[in-house]
Parts: sequence; structure tokens; C-alpha cells
Amino acid sequence: MKRLKSVVEPWRAAWEELKTIEEFAALTEETDAASLKDLQHSLNLLSKTVQSLERRTLFQGESDANNAILSITAGAGGTESCDWVSMLFRMYARWVESKGFQHEVLDYLGGEEAGIKSVTVLVKGEYAYGLLQGESGVHRLVRISPFDSNKRRHTSFAAVDVIAEISDDIQVDVPEKELRIDVYRASGPGGQGVNTTDSAVRITHLPTGIVVQCQNERSQHKNKAFAMKVLRARLHELERKRREEAMYKQYAEKQKIEWGSQIRSYVLHPYQMVKDHRTDVETGKTQGVLNGEELDLFLDAFLRWKAQKKPS
Repeated sequence: MKRLKSVVEPWRAAWEELKTIEEFAALTEETDAASLKDLQHSLNLLSKTVQSLERRTLFQGESDANNAILSITAGAGGTESCDWVSMLFRMYARWVESKGFQHEVLDYLGGEEAGIKSVTVLVKGEYAYGLLQGESGVHRLVRISPFDSNKRRHTSFAAVDVIAEISDDIQVDVPEKELRIDVYRASGPGGQGVNTTDSAVRITHLPTGIVVQCQNERSQHKNKAFAMKVLRARLHELERKRREEAMYKQYAEKQKIEWGSQIRSYVLHPYQMVKDHRTDVETGKTQGVLNGEELDLFLDAFLRWKAQKKPS
């Protein structure tokens, strides 16, 4: 009921605001500059509200309203790619904060010299998956390397994977015989108990080769439960993609989003530009994007692009 009200009531409030503006406009004289300024201000606010509400209509997937499990993994390139992962992690963390969402680090593997090799985060918020789903793919960074004493230009790659957290009422059967479960000592930031006991858990799903791991909690039991939750979500997403590919197979222009497909470039040298290669949306506000402030530009564009691609 709360979710349904959150859809209906904002539209109703926008409709009432529109009627109020229309009545005010009918009473406003063209020479009344102050009233015209107030009217324009009200129209601008209503326009922003409607744009935000329109985004909701683009959420058509059954899991779009769910929390999101976001993973970032460094590509080839050593320290450069690990630093790029840390930049992306910061970008998404800032964006999560700006939305009033919460995030919880499930797994973290630091780089050997700097940065992050891989990180998995649970993003908690309404429509978190719907908003972030288009981030899956390879992100490319071009810049003057801060780790190169000769100040040469370097290209780094990182893979982002986003899946929906599935609710407990969705049954995904995973037979015990299909799993290999390994325990090991946790690494990275954590309390004394985390780093001195074999509390971290890695689970391999043998039929698909999917590997998940969790070392966030001190308890091995809790880490195993978290890892199983992520595994079930990944298997559910795998099945969803199989159904989607079957539906789209007659559409030759469809491009799969996976590790081999570069979705976005972030160029910091010799010019400033972030460009999405699917939607062709670009901006010169690179720092705004990397701070999470301008990320919505690409998230919204992907949702509209996906809606246009979807066959009727």
C-alpha cells in the first residue's frame, strides 16, 4: 500500500499544482512582472517534479524497486586499474548519499600498492536496482597517470556488475552438491576478530562457475548467509537474462552488457568528457560525474534508451 501510494499521490499533487497555476495564470496581467516571475518559478518547479515522476514510468522490470548489489572489479593494468576502481566506488558512494540511500560493503579486496582490486556493495533504497541497472559493463578511464613519473597518458578499465537483491519469498533452489565452500582469513579493514579468524567465506557454484564471497561480518555463519544471498541473486539474474535474450533474439541491434562491451568512457586528458557509448549522452562536467552529482544524467538516459529498445 505504501509503495502504491508513493506512485499515485505525487501525480495527484502535481495535477492539483497544475490547476492552481492555471487559475493563477488566468488572473495574472501581462504587465505584472512580479506575478509573472512567481508563475515562471512555479512552472519550473512543477516541470522538475513531473520529470522525476516520469522516470518512475520507465521502471518496468519486476525487480526494479529492489535494493541493488553492485560489484566493481579492476581490469588489466595493475595499480592504475585498482585506483580507477576506488574512484568509481567513491562516485557511487557519493551518489548513494545524495539519494538518501544507504550502502553496506559486503566484500573488499584492496590493491597491492593502492586502490581497490574488487569491492561488492549492497545499495539499500527504493528503486536502487532500477536506477543502477544500466551501470553494468566496462568503464574506461583516460588520464595522465599520478603513478607515472614521466606523466604519460594511461587507459584503465574496470568492470561494474549490478544485480537486484531478491526478496526471501523468491525461491531459488541451490543444491548443496553444486556448491564448493571455502573459508579463509579476512583481509582489509576490520576489527581484530575479523582479521585473526577464518571468518571469510567464498562459495563457488560449480555448474555455472559463479563465485561469491563475503568477509564483512566477524561471524563465519553470517558471512555464509550473506554470500548465499548474493549467489541466489546472481542465479536469479542469470535466469532473467536468459529469458530476456530469448525475447530479444530477433533484434539484431541488441548489445549484451557484459565484460567485453565498453559502455562509458571518462576522459580527463587531453580534454574533459564523459560519454556513454549506448545512448551517446556526454558531458564536460567530469568532476561532477566522478563526485556523483551528474551521474543521474546517464542513469536517466539509459532508462529512456532501454524503453525505446524494448519490443512491444
